[in-house]
Amino acid sequence: MKNGVVIVGAGHAGVQAAASLREEGYDGPVTLVGDEAELPYHKPPLSKTFIKDPAAQPQMLRADVFYSNNRIDLRLGTMVERIDLGGRRLDLVGGDHIPFDAAILATGSRPRELKLAGAELGGVLSLRSVADARLIRELSATTGDVVVLGGGFIGLEIAATLRLGGRNVTVVEAQERLLGRAVAPAISAHVRQRLESTGVRVLTQTTIQRLEGGNGHVTAAILSTGERLPAQMVIVGIGVVPNVELAQTAGLTLSNGIRVDGSLRSSQPEILAIGDAANYRHLFSGTDVRLESVQNATDQARLAARTILGHEGRYDSVPWFWSDIGDMKLQMVGLAGASDSTVVVGDMADNKFSVYHYGGNRLIAIESVNRPADHMLGRKMLGAGFSPHPETVTAGADALKAAFAASQKSAAA
Repeated sequence: MKNGVVIVGAGHAGVQAAASLREEGYDGPVTLVGDEAELPYHKPPLSKTFIKDPAAQPQMLRADVFYSNNRIDLRLGTMVERIDLGGRRLDLVGGDHIPFDAAILATGSRPRELKLAGAELGGVLSLRSVADARLIRELSATTGDVVVLGGGFIGLEIAATLRLGGRNVTVVEAQERLLGRAVAPAISAHVRQRLESTGVRVLTQTTIQRLEGGNGHVTAAILSTGERLPAQMVIVGIGVVPNVELAQTAGLTLSNGIRVDGSLRSSQPEILAIGDAANYRHLFSGTDVRLESVQNATDQARLAARTILGHEGRYDSVPWFWSDIGDMKLQMVGLAGASDSTVVVGDMADNKFSVYHYGGNRLIAIESVNRPADHMLGRKMLGAGFSPHPETVTAGADALKAAFAASQKSAAA
């Protein structure tokens, strides 16, 4: 592999892929291409600590010396125009080329575009990069009224953070509940109640018809109900779309992302795809998924490195996620899409509880609010394929731990 491995995308997935290639003993050229000028950074803090603290700096994924010490050719501020499959090279904007023997597409995703009148006004922002976060932080310093369009994780994290900073915040969600595609109704209701208790106004089953402005800047959001909401800033959080344009023009198979097999190879075997842009058949759920999480990105990056080095393996990590919304740490493990019954433990009034999801007799997911021990034990149980009886779950943590320990002892015997 004289031309080595090129990785497109310098986020969590891309940086971990480069690191894992070296950790697995790969000694050839490694090139990491990123379109941002910033040294690769952690994204989760952007919607929380970064936008509320004027002095906060991006948290680097790796120190700058890591790349030079590990002979990783990090090319920041570099745009890829196309993948030349026949020539086994990347064609860069500006005319340069990078040859490769294997390529990893860690191209991520981008915020879904808002398509309504006034969307082009100043102060209408989405969050995906540190540059976006800086704009939100700077504008929020002179903003009194904020409208958040979309009741997903990013929108609610920003809403809670800006409300804590004293802004008047209204969340507008088209569906009947917050986080409707992500968590159980009990958690949706709890999140809404906690946000409203801090002064965040939450409107569900409501949409924005248009945005109004003056001097090129947003001044109000007009709702489907006819209500006019003052707004000097509108945060758009209506989901993301995978960045598949390079894969599409190269003729790779697409299906809600870049379609990959269990080893993360695309329809062109020398090109792998990982992270937000990769769609695969998940062994845990038996369904096709495209997951947007740091855990998924980094775990897939590790396997991609091993695949390139010729190690046989399939991606079978149990997915887990987290979100910090105000005083609520939400932690989720597993995939609850096939859930047909739930068991709730803990105290909602105390802001500490968990929802255990079952598909038939099988435990398939756990969602926790400020119950990290439940989450950590859940990751172990789901990873081991252990499904406790619901009565064991309601009996308490000690009974659940004992039942799991007994199952592991029996399996080892």
